[in-house]
This record gives sequence, C-alpha cells and structure tokens, in this order.
Amino acid sequence: MKVVVHSTNWIGDTVMSIPALKEIRRIFADAEITLCARSWTKDILQDANFIDKIFVLDKVENPVEFLKQVRLWRKEKFDIAVIFPNSFRSALLAKLGGTKRIFGYATDKRSFLLTKAFPVPDWKSKCHEALFYLNLVSEIEKTLFGTSSVSARISTPKIPICEERRRKAREILKSSGVDLSRKIVALGVGSTNSLAKRWHADGYAELNDMLQSELEANTVLLGSKDEADVAEEVFKKARSKPINLVGKTSLVEAIGILAEVNLLISNDMGLAHIAPAVGTKTITIFGPTNEKATRPIGSEIIRKDVECAPCMLRKCPIDHRCMKLISAKEVFIKARQLLT
Repeated sequence: MKVVVHSTNWIGDTVMSIPALKEIRRIFADAEITLCARSWTKDILQDANFIDKIFVLDKVENPVEFLKQVRLWRKEKFDIAVIFPNSFRSALLAKLGGTKRIFGYATDKRSFLLTKAFPVPDWKSKCHEALFYLNLVSEIEKTLFGTSSVSARISTPKIPICEERRRKAREILKSSGVDLSRKIVALGVGSTNSLAKRWHADGYAELNDMLQSELEANTVLLGSKDEADVAEEVFKKARSKPINLVGKTSLVEAIGILAEVNLLISNDMGLAHIAPAVGTKTITIFGPTNEKATRPIGSEIIRKDVECAPCMLRKCPIDHRCMKLISAKEVFIKARQLLT
C-alpha cells in the first residue's frame, strides 16, 4: 500500500502535525508513506523514521509546477491520500493525481473531490491544532478499519537530530565566537508572516543584557534573512552584543543549533515549535495569536490578558499593548528559573 500525506504550509504547523504523522505510520505500519511538503520540510524531518520519502511541493501556484506534481502523483499510483491543508488546491492535486481514496476536512468547497469529507470539529478554535490533525487520522482509521485507537493526548513532538548535525552546529557556534563552556540562550526576535507577533526590540535588547550580565550566558540571535532588520535593531540597542546569526544559517543548521543551546526565547514563530521538539527548553512570547490553538507543544508561555487579544491580526491597528505590557524582567525571571 502507498500512502501520501499532503503536509502543512508552515514550519510550526509541520511540527504540530508530527503526532498525527506518527499515528499514520502506526496505523499503516507496512505501507510506504510519502510526505508531499515544502522544501524546508526535508530540513526538519530528514532523520525521521515515520516517513519513507518526501516530495517537494513548492510554487504550486504556478500551473506548470502544479502539473508537474500531478504527473508525479500519477506515476506513484498512491492508494490513499491524507490531506492536512484545508485548501481546494491540495484536494485537487490528489484527485488529478489519480489517488484511489482521498481523505480530508470538508473545507473550501472541495468535498466533491474527496472520497470522504469529514466535518470540521466545532471545538477547532478552542483546542490545540495538533488535535485537529489527529482527529483527521482518527476519522480515517474509523472509516477504513472500523477501529478507534488514535489517542487524543498530545505529547511533545520529537524531531530526531543525528550526531553529525549536532557536531556541525557546535562548530558554527564556536567559529562565531560562542563559548561552549557557558550557557547558551538563543533569541528568536523575528516572525516572517506577522509584525504583530514580534515582541519589541527594546525588550529583547534589555533581556539580552540581563542574560549576559546576570547569568553570564552566551546569547545568539537566530532566524531567517527576512528577519535581519529586527535582528540588527536588537543588536544595535544591546549594550552587551549578542552573536547575530540571523540570515547566516540554513534551516538545517539552525535546527542543529537549537538542539545544542540551553534555552530558546522566541516570538510565536517556527523556531519556537522546533526547539522543544529537539529537546531544548523554550519560552514563547505570545501576543495577537491564540496560544490555546497554536502554542508550541512543550514550551513555556508568556502573555498578557488584554481585551483585544487574541486578535489574529498581522499588524496591530492600535498600540500593540499585548506585547508592550510584557517586560524584559519577567521574561528574564522565567529564563533564570529554566536555566538554574
């Protein structure tokens, strides 16, 4: 049997879907399981044992690229497709790709493309996103086998990191000036898809100085090149300069570094999901987003109860109070508790 899973579109969502992917492997123990996903998914799951192959699915908005995927799916002759995204296009790909049985949620007017379209649970916005993916797998199991063995308990996803990746991460840190004999705290100061998710640069700069002066910790800025502007702002405002690796590492390298540091303090972004999954203590600063639905599993959460949050907006139309009310001191106190 050949099973294909159409993966999610964001790093955090991919990590949150790992419990469901492991359940797919358990239920279809003897199947060949292919993950159809964004190119960076290989960086996250290249050492995973619960999938067999990864098909890169980038630029599907381009009709030529979409048709290439269709031909690839037809060649593979998949028996079952599990569609995690809620989009019409993801279901259409499975249908045109000749998949025998296609399962997903009844969203985006795509039910006619699915072998069985499951209703979106009424609890979706009140429970964690990982349960949304697990519920889909559970419904598929009931439909195909008449059994119900998928647990609704969410454990911290595990991303395996081989020793070679860890060794390379230590080399990068050392060559960048990090003292490996001291505590290392990574700071995720950006967020590529939402300015409102970003805790203010003044806060990160003040936190950086406290971590260095009071805990004698190394501090390292991590993130993608799209976050280089805010990283540079934090760097300039910090009295004790952090090591700025934002935009200077690949995702593979950043994941390895996260596995080697002692703590990540981050906005609600992909790195905040990866760090607990590689076994690193994590603090995530939440503002406009719903921590009940998308909090990184295994992370500590810092947020303020304000009347307008969670608003889910990408740019705050007022005074960004959900973030500005969070002080560097309270983040530092939580960090000190986790480091000592």
